[in-house]
Amino acid sequence: MSDPSPQEVHRRRVMYIPGYDPVPPRKYRERYRREAAEQAAVSGYEIALGPKRTDGRFGWHVQAVMERQTVETDVEVMYWSDIVRASMKQGILATYGQLVRTAWIYIGSGALFRLMRLRKGPVIAALYPVVFLLAQLLLALGVGLAIALTVEWLGVRALGIPLSFFGLVVGLVMVWAVLDLFRRQDGRFLAYYLMHDYAFSARYGGAYPPAQEARMAEFADRIERALREDLDEVLIVGHSSGAYIAVSILADLIRAGRLPDQGPRLALLSLGQVIPMVSFLPKAHRLRADLAFLSARAEITWVDVTAPGDGCAFALCDPVAVTGVAPAEKRWPLVISAAFTQTLSPARWKALRWRLFELHFQYLNAFDRPRDYDYFRITAGPRSLHSRFAGRAPSRSRIERAVNRFTSVAA
Repeated sequence: MSDPSPQEVHRRRVMYIPGYDPVPPRKYRERYRREAAEQAAVSGYEIALGPKRTDGRFGWHVQAVMERQTVETDVEVMYWSDIVRASMKQGILATYGQLVRTAWIYIGSGALFRLMRLRKGPVIAALYPVVFLLAQLLLALGVGLAIALTVEWLGVRALGIPLSFFGLVVGLVMVWAVLDLFRRQDGRFLAYYLMHDYAFSARYGGAYPPAQEARMAEFADRIERALREDLDEVLIVGHSSGAYIAVSILADLIRAGRLPDQGPRLALLSLGQVIPMVSFLPKAHRLRADLAFLSARAEITWVDVTAPGDGCAFALCDPVAVTGVAPAEKRWPLVISAAFTQTLSPARWKALRWRLFELHFQYLNAFDRPRDYDYFRITAGPRSLHSRFAGRAPSRSRIERAVNRFTSVAA
């Protein structure tokens, strides 16, 4: 066996930014522990988790031996699930109000139809809660009407109560009962959850809500502190909605001159991104400016990983190019595919194919036929993201055509 190449990364910090997810950060630690062990068994390396060693609020420590080299990594979850949970505290009527407003924003602005020209999967995922919630409402109204007619048929006049009033009250009570039953069972259907997700992004027409802006400023401070530590790489991982949050945070840091002159390598790994869902909205001036700015910076390495098998992501869509803000000097992101149909065995792919939300998290999981994308080699291995993908050609099937109607970057 030949000697391993000189070790590039001895100590790394990974700052993981989740998407719109109300689950506590420990769920991500448990996923990393479980999937890392499975990937290590497949790929033949050693990886172990321990308690966090940083002052971050949530995280864990990773020690890995890969390519006969030992690497220490501290993973920190950039916590904003409290903001997500607060935005989900909507009653039935408020959620239907969100449905109307969100549909109007996407349809009225024309964003929905332009998004469909990229990938239909995430658009269908966006339409699912609208259709399902409307179906719930129609079913509830049908049940309410049936009960009201049944009450009339039973001859409630004998009670001395005006029939029309009594039937109306009973019918409305049943409508509400059916809607409430669906809401309580949303853990199975996820219609309310997804409606809150899309409404959160669309509420300000693509601009960031104030609470999110404040939390992003805290994240930027955390990343800046990490960049001034004795590390070889600071890797920002943005998953799903967390991808566009990461873009704006890094753009803010670089614009403000907050990167040290002699610091660790800075890299961004965006996974399963849904950036066009926000950048295509009329008031997403900040995000579009950040995309254009970050795409031309030499201070970072930005690799974007998606897969056509992920129906919730804009697979292989270059988020800068399709948004229509690519500058002449654009160099990022490198768009590559996780190629689920090739990196998962037929049996594994068959088991996961219709588990849409688990597929959306597959980027954080083990692959039983891994190729050049291995989440654990990237986050815990001896090579930086820059070196790992140096010379890697982008996916030939990537989408780069600009289809966005709104390309202004000035508020």
